[in-house]
Amino acid sequence: MNKDLTKGPVLTSMLRFAVPMFLGNLLQQCYNIADTLIVGRYLGPNALAAVGSAFTLMTFLTSILLGLSMGSGAVFSIRFGERDEEGLKECICTSFVLILSLTVALNILVFLLIDPLLALLQVPAGVWDLMREYLTVIFCGIAATFLYNFFASLLRALGNSVVPLAFLAISAVLNIALDLWFVTGLNLHVSGAAAATVIAQYVSGAGIALYARLCVPQLHVRRRHFKIRAARVKEIAGFSLLTCVQQSVMNLGILMVQGLVNSFGATIMAAFAVAVKIDAFAYMPVQDFGNAFSTFVAQNFGAKKMDRIRAGIRGAFATSMLFCIVISAGVWIAARPLMQIFVNAGETAILTEGIRYLRIEGSFYCGIGCLFLLYGLYRALAKPGMSVVLTVISLGTRVALAYALSAVPAIGVAGIWWAIPIGWFLADLTGILYYFIKIVPAKKTGLPA
Repeated sequence: MNKDLTKGPVLTSMLRFAVPMFLGNLLQQCYNIADTLIVGRYLGPNALAAVGSAFTLMTFLTSILLGLSMGSGAVFSIRFGERDEEGLKECICTSFVLILSLTVALNILVFLLIDPLLALLQVPAGVWDLMREYLTVIFCGIAATFLYNFFASLLRALGNSVVPLAFLAISAVLNIALDLWFVTGLNLHVSGAAAATVIAQYVSGAGIALYARLCVPQLHVRRRHFKIRAARVKEIAGFSLLTCVQQSVMNLGILMVQGLVNSFGATIMAAFAVAVKIDAFAYMPVQDFGNAFSTFVAQNFGAKKMDRIRAGIRGAFATSMLFCIVISAGVWIAARPLMQIFVNAGETAILTEGIRYLRIEGSFYCGIGCLFLLYGLYRALAKPGMSVVLTVISLGTRVALAYALSAVPAIGVAGIWWAIPIGWFLADLTGILYYFIKIVPAKKTGLPA
């Protein structure tokens, strides 16, 4: 099932590789969508606000593990493109040990800091106990998140985006079934929704780890591959930690915005909780296309096929922008019915604010589509630090403007929504200028700067 992206039609190869990634991410989003839908319908607006705010926190924590895994995946792709099987196995073992150690430390830390985290997020008193109950259970799934993201990144680095999809399909169905049973059948409230998600996460995490160990000959490592070499640690750390910083900064900014949103009360919290999930679904395909593009570039970078990289850049940007235009129009038109999937028609205040959010964000998806491609490009060209710079610009602008604009009485909470696309476009401008000033001249010699 492994696909060599250094051969065959450029755009077709990327699209075929990206489709299973998109479907897999869609199923992964179903974990929290199922929680939101069932909690919103059966447990009321306070429970919805609690689960929605917890989703933002968990996204931040997951981003740490995802960033580490994605950074390692770039190294795996380059080794695969170079046909360096021994180097690939050594990198896999080194990366696994490093990320596992950080996962254990992170899991201990978040259990110790539940109350300070809730205080940081300015969680209202009516939501505090519900959110704490939900997080106490959901934190038990952090190890499962590590397993799935590590082995999914590994398989995708080898060109296999189908198997991660298969395991997520099984666990997503399980999650929805358990959600309904635990919440509506056993009346376990928000802790039942969390338990359903955790169980489903362990099914996908343990399943994909066993598959990689037993069914992929290229990944059959031996004891000698676990010998930790300084050069391997430096290489893995260089990619993984910077990509982790990029992902973490991105989601830390979102977490800071969540705290600002929470200060406006439970109604705005609930509107944001629903709208941000619809928003994430809308631009999810271009996010996954950006990750597929990154794997394509990394494999070809390892194989030193610069002409394919240039062709891939042209095709990827044209495809992404076309999709973003179409989806922007769809979200603008369907904002109300999309919100009503999660929120009862009688909750008019929640619906009104959620629709406003979606119509502001939905007009500018080209900005986030371009940014995902720039992240993937610089990570694959061994410049993960540039991805961090773009993230800092995007999120720094977003956070600063959100606090500044929302403090103006005439603008209020709408200032938070407008800050987001402004940050996207400033980061896009920086990334594009860097490409033409630094990367393009270097490509005349056949290598990136």
